Amino acid sequence: MFYQKNLPIWERLVRFVAAAAMIACGLLGIGMTLPGYTVAGIGVLTGLTGLFGFCPACAMAGRRIAQKSAQGG
Repeated sequence: MFYQKNLPIWERLVRFVAAAAMIACGLLGIGMTLPGYTVAGIGVLTGLTGLFGFCPACAMAGRRIAQKSAQGG
């Protein structure tokens, strides 16, 4: 695997819902204009981070998911 997931499940769900809202607002709310397409494009990228569970910006900041230890502690 080329990447290690750095987003918890709850944040992945929030990003996916926010992405759907950005795409809808970009295409329906703002309209088929350059700003609308820009907002929708950012929504697509946000949705991809939620789908894959990896955020490149979070990775550059050194964010990792806390792993449960195999020893139960």
